[in-house]
Amino acid sequence: MLNYISRRIVIAFFMLIGIGIVSFIVIKLPPGDYASTYESYLLARGATQDDATRAAENVRKQYGLDRPIAEQFFNWVKGIVTEGKFGYSFAYGKDVGELIAERMPMTLLIALLAHLISTVVGVGLGIFVAPRKYGIFDNVFAILSFILTSVPRFSLAIIILYILVIELKQPSVSSFFSPQYVFAPWSFDKVVDLFRHIWPVLLIAGLGGVARNMRVMRGNLLDVLGAQYVQTARSKGLRESTVIAKHAVPNALHTIVAYQGTVLPYMMAGELEVAIVLGLPTLGPLFYEALVNGDIYISGSLLLIYGVLILLGNLLADIFLSILDPRIRYS
Repeated sequence: MLNYISRRIVIAFFMLIGIGIVSFIVIKLPPGDYASTYESYLLARGATQDDATRAAENVRKQYGLDRPIAEQFFNWVKGIVTEGKFGYSFAYGKDVGELIAERMPMTLLIALLAHLISTVVGVGLGIFVAPRKYGIFDNVFAILSFILTSVPRFSLAIIILYILVIELKQPSVSSFFSPQYVFAPWSFDKVVDLFRHIWPVLLIAGLGGVARNMRVMRGNLLDVLGAQYVQTARSKGLRESTVIAKHAVPNALHTIVAYQGTVLPYMMAGELEVAIVLGLPTLGPLFYEALVNGDIYISGSLLLIYGVLILLGNLLADIFLSILDPRIRYS
């Protein structure tokens, strides 16, 4: 078991290095940089072409954007390793680590809650409909899952935003708290107020995961229910619920467990459209603005963080899979 985990950790380390290199190269591939965005901004404000170009060149020299890409990457990684700093945000005028630290707790909370909803509800529905193959419940939930995976998230967000603002007259839609709770200490009322503001994100971000988990669990469970050892368990006179719970479900969870390794970054990115529509200060809109503005250290740092989360998630998924099925340790 220890040899298996150590191999996975070594592989994850080299994968992390590769993710850092690829992330920085990808964000530098599009033409232009933050200085180009700043030059366009000055021109739109009425500056002359010469003044705007001169100001853009000064920005490039000030922040090292005129240096070779290898040198920029080395300085960025050196700052992360030696000082724990992820670079400087040109647009916000502050350290990238501070920006991420401000938005990370709520983003993780939303992602984890949406993941919990999608997993528990999706897997539960998959277990419920699989023994009722082609029955009325199976067909109804199949249609619902198709709809949930097809409707764009931003459309649902716009509909919910309309209902909240126009129909329900709910204030403070674009924040996590009502004004009276923003600086108030944590209490039960503040937690209730928090969920009053984030339930649209949880609902929309979790719906696609519910549909996906239900379909995967249904398909896996149907395959397992036709296996010979399940037929043997039935021939021994065991109750159907016991056969499903003790013999079929544990062996149908492999794909679901493996999927957990990638689900957290997916959930963090899944709230992007909803957070932009509702104006919530999470990492999703910050990432989008950084890509638009050419704020390379924000976008690069977030790509690196997403990569680390995927690696950690896959490592934990491999460990759980090795516990669930010991044969995996020898693969």
